[in-house]
Amino acid sequence: MSADPKGIRDVYESQAAVYDAQRSRALFEARWLARFAACLPPGGRVLDLGCGAGEPIARWFIAEGFRVTGVDFADAMLEIARSRWPEGDWRQGDMRRFDLGETFDGIIAWNSFFHLTPEEQRSCIIRMASHLEPGASLLMTVGPDAGEASGTVGGQPVYHASLSPAQYATCLEQNDLRLTGYLAEDPETNQHSVLMARKI
Repeated sequence: MSADPKGIRDVYESQAAVYDAQRSRALFEARWLARFAACLPPGGRVLDLGCGAGEPIARWFIAEGFRVTGVDFADAMLEIARSRWPEGDWRQGDMRRFDLGETFDGIIAWNSFFHLTPEEQRSCIIRMASHLEPGASLLMTVGPDAGEASGTVGGQPVYHASLSPAQYATCLEQNDLRLTGYLAEDPETNQHSVLMARKI
């Protein structure tokens, strides 16, 4: 199956309930979340880019006392998040074009950033850097090598892409972000490749 990067939103709109039901709540991400959270001030502001339905990432940060702003391009996903946290800050937006006019203590893009094309990823890093306070941290999942691939959501194909680790490091440095952690296909996170950086 081939995947069209332009069709990702439609897939998540139509498969939101299926995705949410199948999304693991085992918190295999916990070690990285804790490492990221340790870099944030208590009660700090976290931007969850591609927040989906809020499970389990946003829930973890809310439970830890952080103020979460969730952004997703799929209204169906946001409806589920709002049903869980009616008082939450849930915003419809595309991470390829977002401009919130505010800054955060941390940005997380777990299982969302890698849906962007390589050029969109470079542009998104510029946008993320502009939304981070000096000293703030960034945590996101990427691919282990440069290239494009396909995955599935609810049986429908979705696009994935990645730069190389060296290309990420260069792009981050160009935007005043310093790479502070990277692990390709981490066995403790179901083989996710994880990247952390800090705003200089």
